[in-house]
Amino acid sequence: MKLTVGKIEISLEKPVVMAIVNVTPDSFFSGSRSQEADAIERRVRQAVSEGAAILDVGGYSSRPGADDVSPREEFRRLVSALEIIRKKFPDTAVSIDTFRAGVMEKTLENFGPCIVNDITGAEAEPEIAGVAARYRVPFIAMHMRGTPQNMQSRTHYDDLIGEIRGYFAAKTETLRSAGVEQIVLDPGFGFSKTVDQNFMLLGRMGETFRDTGLPFLTGISRKSMIYRTLDTTPDDALTGTSALHWECLRQGASILRVHDVREAAQVIALWNRFTAANTAKP
Repeated sequence: MKLTVGKIEISLEKPVVMAIVNVTPDSFFSGSRSQEADAIERRVRQAVSEGAAILDVGGYSSRPGADDVSPREEFRRLVSALEIIRKKFPDTAVSIDTFRAGVMEKTLENFGPCIVNDITGAEAEPEIAGVAARYRVPFIAMHMRGTPQNMQSRTHYDDLIGEIRGYFAAKTETLRSAGVEQIVLDPGFGFSKTVDQNFMLLGRMGETFRDTGLPFLTGISRKSMIYRTLDTTPDDALTGTSALHWECLRQGASILRVHDVREAAQVIALWNRFTAANTAKP
C-alpha cells in the first residue's frame, strides 16, 4: 500500500507521520502557528528532521467557530510556506489542507503535485475531486457535517458509526466516479462530534473502515476530546495525544496527523516493535 505524489512514493506498509504546518493566525493550538518565513522554515526543518513523511500545509483555520478567509488570502498564506518547502525540502511530500477547488488547482499549477486534504470531502466544492483526478494526486476525504462555523451544532446521530460508514461508502463511490485514483479516509475527530462521540469513534475505527479497503488518517493531536477530558489546555495535551495515538495505530490508522512529530514517530516506533514481536513465529 502506498501513495504516489508526483515522483514521491510514500509507503503505508507501516504507519507514517503527517506534520501540521499552519500558516494561519488563529489555529486552536498556538504552538503550531507559523506565519513569518523564518518561523515556517524552522517548523518545516524540525518536522522533517524528526521524521515527518508528509507536510500538511493549511492557510484556512478549521477550528470550531473560525473566521472565514477569502480564497486569495488563503492562497497567499500557502505560497509563503510552499516556496520554502519546494526550495529547501523538495523530496518531502506535501498535502494542502483546503476545500477550495480554485485554491487547490492554483497550488498544483504553481508548485507541482500535492495531496488534496479536504475537510469537507468534496462537499463544499465538488469540483475539487475533478482537480485531484486531473492532476492524479491523492485525495484525503474527511467526515464532517456543516462548516467549521456551525459544525458543533450538528452532533445528533441516530447511529454514529453506521452513518459515518454510509457517508464514506457514498463518498468513495463519488470520488472514484470523478476519476480520483488514490483515496485516504479521515473520520474527522472534533468535527461535528461531541467528546463522547469522538471516543466512541476512536474505539470503533477498525469496524468503521474495515470493509473500505482504503487507508485512513487520524487527526486527534491536542484536540478538545483530550484536553477537556483532562481538564487542561491544548498546550498541556501532548501526553494524552501520545496515549491515544497508540489506540489509533491499534485500530489500523496508516497516517497520524500531528503537531508533535518526534513524539508521534516514537509512538509509531514502539508500535512497530510491538507488532513485530507479537507476529513473529516463536
